[in-house]
Amino acid sequence: MEEQENSFPTPGEIQILNSCGIPKVAGQLRTLLIAQGFDVVEVGNDNYWNYEETLVALRNPHWPGAKKLAKILKTDNIIPLENPLKMVDATIYVGKDIHKVLDYDKR
Repeated sequence: MEEQENSFPTPGEIQILNSCGIPKVAGQLRTLLIAQGFDVVEVGNDNYWNYEETLVALRNPHWPGAKKLAKILKTDNIIPLENPLKMVDATIYVGKDIHKVLDYDKR
């Protein structure tokens, strides 16, 4: 796992969805992000498990934690998808490239 660079709390709430089909990867990412100061309020499985790359959907395009999150996830795949019905600032769709961030058995 990545070393903690800044564990100060980051305002905002995050949802993590496993979109790659790797067992338990969303929970592992949750642990990492909480250690980095993020508030992860929901972890679950996406309806689709075919994402090659991790994607961050910004539900609040003005959320100040977006750059820090992208850096930790080692991704430039951030898209604004405002949704007033979502009660989170960002949704992470975990892709198969998550091995860049997490250590796990790739078998």
